[in-house]
Amino acid sequence: MKTERPPTLDPTAVARWQRMAPSASPWLHEEVASRMLDRLQWIKLQPLAWAHWGAVRGGLKNHQKLVKKYPKSLCFVAESQSIHAQAAIENIAFPWWHPAGWFGKATRFEAPPPGSVDMLWANMALHEAANPQALLAGWHEALTVGGFLMFSCLGPDTAIELREVYRQLGWPAAGHDLTDMHDWGDMLVAAGFAEPVMDMERITLTYETPDRLLRELRELGRNFHPARFAGLRGRAWRARLENALASHLTTGPDGRLSLTFEVIYGHALKAQPKVKVSALSSLSIQDMRSMLGVGKPTGV
Repeated sequence: MKTERPPTLDPTAVARWQRMAPSASPWLHEEVASRMLDRLQWIKLQPLAWAHWGAVRGGLKNHQKLVKKYPKSLCFVAESQSIHAQAAIENIAFPWWHPAGWFGKATRFEAPPPGSVDMLWANMALHEAANPQALLAGWHEALTVGGFLMFSCLGPDTAIELREVYRQLGWPAAGHDLTDMHDWGDMLVAAGFAEPVMDMERITLTYETPDRLLRELRELGRNFHPARFAGLRGRAWRARLENALASHLTTGPDGRLSLTFEVIYGHALKAQPKVKVSALSSLSIQDMRSMLGVGKPTGV
């Protein structure tokens, strides 16, 4: 089980990206959110309150579907960056004059208090966490006993073709190492969650040109590896990269480029805390003598 922070993820680079990431949900994030939402059909619990962690990047379209699924539930929208919090308010909150805002419970744009939500929904956020154990612990704290976590993230086979291109060119890694679903399961248990259920699928996306592929990758994130290129690269480097992508990623007669994304889905419960019983007990000397029958008069 992994207990240390991700060794190939630069926290400074992550913090910079989270500040500058576009206030929009990438197409892939929306698609994964839609697939994760389908999994809710197997869960019968109707939350009185739920939290959407990182709604702006995690899927604004599917946020509305979740609101319709739980119309009577209080919703918390938690954003770590002020620019995303403002975008969430602009895209989610109903104006005072809108009839849709007159019914149901209002959305609260803040992190949920401890023990306040029955479901925490976090789509495509965990693989960018510089301290995933702390994030999981925070999610666990926000849930009520019996509440559940639903999350998704990218797995280690994501962009495996791009990683191989970088390796063949002798360049630094194309991105940080992503965590395996079994390790996520271990970390869930270590954070106090019970009955974790992990699932994985691979999604293959195709692109017309190397430029379109690179533009989509820039919408999804950045290279957080500490050993990444230290400075900006020039046009010659970009041309070499695009040629390599066209050569190694082209599949089929249509000449489109293929790229793999491994998506991990996780579900876990917050169980009733276990009562810890000390293995040590103390007895007085008098109690010990009484138990052993020491000091009793003979013939009694």
